[in-house]
Amino acid sequence: MESSLAVLVRLVHAPIQLAQWSDQLGDPDIGAQGWFAGVTRRKTKDDAGVVRVTHTLHYEAHSTMALSELDRIATEATKRFRLTKVIVIHRLGEVPIGQVSVLVGCCSGHRPETFAALPWIMDGLKSNVPIWKRETYQDQSTEWIHP
Repeated sequence: MESSLAVLVRLVHAPIQLAQWSDQLGDPDIGAQGWFAGVTRRKTKDDAGVVRVTHTLHYEAHSTMALSELDRIATEATKRFRLTKVIVIHRLGEVPIGQVSVLVGCCSGHRPETFAALPWIMDGLKSNVPIWKRETYQDQSTEWIHP
């Protein structure tokens, strides 16, 4: 879903490769491009300090609502941080350990806006976008987690 040429959001089932999307931020009039890649990690420590080993990770979404909310967050980020472009790509389905599950890119005239926007976009994504993940641990137990 795109609300303008400055915003591109996608839910994908294939591996996310930065090289596939990096040209989308290209603009000769900007001085800063920033990227964040969320990668599926193998070990997670719970609140009690117990380390669990993830065997597989699976993402599901309410796609229509997720794309709408991603578009809203990306559009607001362009205004709030004076960004010229924002890209948000989130993977669905099984994501092997070590692969990218979410990629956020943005660009602006100068680096402070880009540096400030990336965590703001990720916090909004994790708090408001209806995407859930199911972790299957090495002991075959499973747990649904809102990322």
